Amino acid sequence: MSCARLSAIACLLALGLCVGGVHATAPVSASHVQPLHDGAVISVEGSAQKVRLQVVSDRIIHVTAVPGGDFKLPASLMALKTGGDPHFTVSEHAGTVALDTPAIEARVSLRDGAVAFYGRDGKPVLAEQPHGRSFTPVTVDGKSFYAIRQQFASPSDEAFYGLGQHQEGVLDYKGKDVELAQHNMDIGIPFVVSSRHYGVLWDNNSITRFGDPRPYQLIDKGLKLFDADGKPGGLTASYYVDGKLKLRRNEARIDYQYLDDLKRWPAALTDAKGVTGGPGQTVEWKGSLASDVAGTHKFRLYASGYFKLYIDHQLVLDDWRQNWNPWYRDFSVAMKPGEKHAIRIEWTPQSGYIALDHLDPLPAAEQDELSLYSELGHAVDYYFIDGKDLDDVIAGYREVTGKSVMLPRWAYGFWQSRDHYETQEQLLDTVARYRKLGLPLDNIVQDWRYWKDDAWGSHQFDQTRYPDPKGMIAKVHDEHAHFMISVWPKFYPTTKNYKELEAGGHIYQRNIEEGVKDWVGPGYLSSFYDPYSAEARRIYWRQMRENLGDLGVDAWWLDATEPDINSNTSIAERKLLMSPTALGPGAAFFNSYPLMTTTAVYQGSRASYPDKRVFILTRSAFAGQQRNAAASWSGDVVARWSNLRDQISAGINFSLSGIPNWTTDIGGYAIEDRYMKPDATNLAEWRELNLRWFQFGAFSPIFRSHGQGVTREIYNIAPPGTPVYAALAWYDALRYRLMPYIYTQAANTWWHDGTLMRGLVMDFPHDPKVRAIDDEYMFGPAFLVAPVTRYQARSRSVYLPAGSAWYDFNSGKRYAGGQTVQAPAPLARMPLFVRAGAIVPTGPAEQYTGEHPDAPITVLIYAGADGHASLYEDQGTDYGYEHGHYSRVPIRYDDATGMVAFGQREGDGSGAPATRQFVIRRIDAAHPDADAADASRDQSVTYRGHPLNVPR
Repeated sequence: MSCARLSAIACLLALGLCVGGVHATAPVSASHVQPLHDGAVISVEGSAQKVRLQVVSDRIIHVTAVPGGDFKLPASLMALKTGGDPHFTVSEHAGTVALDTPAIEARVSLRDGAVAFYGRDGKPVLAEQPHGRSFTPVTVDGKSFYAIRQQFASPSDEAFYGLGQHQEGVLDYKGKDVELAQHNMDIGIPFVVSSRHYGVLWDNNSITRFGDPRPYQLIDKGLKLFDADGKPGGLTASYYVDGKLKLRRNEARIDYQYLDDLKRWPAALTDAKGVTGGPGQTVEWKGSLASDVAGTHKFRLYASGYFKLYIDHQLVLDDWRQNWNPWYRDFSVAMKPGEKHAIRIEWTPQSGYIALDHLDPLPAAEQDELSLYSELGHAVDYYFIDGKDLDDVIAGYREVTGKSVMLPRWAYGFWQSRDHYETQEQLLDTVARYRKLGLPLDNIVQDWRYWKDDAWGSHQFDQTRYPDPKGMIAKVHDEHAHFMISVWPKFYPTTKNYKELEAGGHIYQRNIEEGVKDWVGPGYLSSFYDPYSAEARRIYWRQMRENLGDLGVDAWWLDATEPDINSNTSIAERKLLMSPTALGPGAAFFNSYPLMTTTAVYQGSRASYPDKRVFILTRSAFAGQQRNAAASWSGDVVARWSNLRDQISAGINFSLSGIPNWTTDIGGYAIEDRYMKPDATNLAEWRELNLRWFQFGAFSPIFRSHGQGVTREIYNIAPPGTPVYAALAWYDALRYRLMPYIYTQAANTWWHDGTLMRGLVMDFPHDPKVRAIDDEYMFGPAFLVAPVTRYQARSRSVYLPAGSAWYDFNSGKRYAGGQTVQAPAPLARMPLFVRAGAIVPTGPAEQYTGEHPDAPITVLIYAGADGHASLYEDQGTDYGYEHGHYSRVPIRYDDATGMVAFGQREGDGSGAPATRQFVIRRIDAAHPDADAADASRDQSVTYRGHPLNVPR
């Protein structure tokens, strides 16, 4: 076969060699190949002297490349399974070594060490670029590392997902830049999945960049700046107080990004306490930009407060963030050499931060490829995971990094939280009010500052405000609710817990040595513990258990696990603040802190309370964290419609990163001043924003209301008797009505490596239109969710994927797939569609999960296609499911005959009644509404664990 006859991508995937295949019988040269029990080490030319292939399973190959000959690498933190013992063969032919499994083939070029992967049909799946691997020596704290990069070819029609949770409102990362560096609201997980049904798990703990490997730079690097009068050298910066100009000067950069940068703020506008950008202050930058480099230039505005940015007199950005938690907004500008582009930035700082960063264009081909770069490593180390679909790829990720253990059933009910309940009485009154109003509730959350202000890290309640913590928790349990409490990895030096950890060398010292004080009261010294030490993890858990766990706490909220030791410090300083760890420099382990601290709590809790499911909520995550019973939330997002919109794609990509349990602060954590004491106009918007976010939350994996500034209880958002209250209550009740369906899907995350919040590409891979849809998703296999993210919108466009018919859940109207519809979205309802052929088990109205364990289950059958589903039940709070103690009832529907078939019960029946009443309700064109269908048409049958067929 000649390269002239190969497609361009096939040539590349053939590693630059004109070969048509690898002969399994070809001899292997001992000078090139060292056999291993699970693979082979191949000696090659190029940047890597050796490439190791290890077969984890038929579809998973572990690739490690080193510039020297030493594979003595540190143990992986994310991976539990780095190799296996499956069937494979190794052969050599025409300058290529091939490793074959029953499912895939990996070929290694002896010329440059590039690896390519093929299916058993010989079709290319993924290939490293020729000479696409680099190692740059780096020394940190006297230890040797490499900055590493691996480039892969990518066809133009490929899409990329995963990589954690990011706030740019982007779903498909093809051609995008994503930095994986843990931060409040931004979660870096180095696992990327492709629309071509493979994934790459990049085993590196340091800061990693997908796409462009270069760090962004301030605008004075690489751009020409001109002031408002056209003079070169900088932009015109005008500083105002109450609308009056106080200072005008030229500035070559916009750089108030971190705490230290605020020292450059004009002294005349800095108050006696050192506060910058205070009340009444505004800033405008005006001028133009030019470059000698043609192409699409990439920009990032990092900002808090109110900000607007204009390019060529067109509004590009208009947003707000709380002053203490700035973040990036990306945009791009097509530029020609020497061509000026007008720029204007209007900023109301509110004592916040701002910076404008830039990168020159990459060549288009390089920008579109799959590229992964990490700041520090010892090897290029990744897992290629092939799959028949994206569910299969995620299953492969979990095979390497650990199963997603089951959360307690109640975790999927409604949670009420706020920043924060200040007394025992407040918390108990909230639970009692929910019960009195008949609003379903399963979890009440105690956020921070339950301790005395000078005792952070003591894990002890302030007795003046919480006189009987154990009794308080018991009363919560008496109301059939559960209690979660916030615990930080942060300690004040005056606490007993700090002193114990510090004595063992388990406290990071830099923040203490620098004398940095936090924001509580007069300010206190503090630092975080080091979870990279096994001894520190044991101590940390024991302190939690002795002070809190033994009081009856049900779940743990682990906050600030990035770790956020001192907010608004530079990345360079953050690395130092967490150095050294027990394993080495903090920079080498920058992203893995949340994995290690959740490991401490998960392993400790399972050992201390072996019959009680662990449940952790944490603000950050890393690859493998699903094995620690840890859900994540999207951090301190703000109460803005744009932020609500961004959470949809953030949650989808987080789920596509292999971790299934995710949530967000319903209503947004931080709020603008206009919502603190709102007039009628702002109150109406506040209520609508909360309702729309609540509708989205009801169809998120975890359903949780939380925020600061104003109280977030349903009855405080809107009083009983109002339309908004009625709608909030309706969605709360709907969540519980759907609990049999939801808990079955949650169980499938463990049993079948499933995913609850599903990008449309997972279920409709053959419909190219779904690949970039970032504001719709599937909730389990049945529901298509389309949240409303515009104020006063009463309809929204919804794309219904091809390959299925669809029912409007609210009206029952049936639609053909493969079209965009304008879906009704009255204030009280969010557009929600159900796939034809869906089987949805539903339960009775409940005030808490499991209130009516023996109640009939209504099975909704959406006609129009064959369907299959199941009803899963277990004890709900223990680990019996790991030992076969559960019940699963298979359910099938034949659309041609109308037959509903219940299969033989699986498991030992634990958690389910021996005899179950099922009510079958069919939804079709003649009987569209599941709620209003004629009850006389419902079929009631008794199921006793054995096959049961129910004809129409």
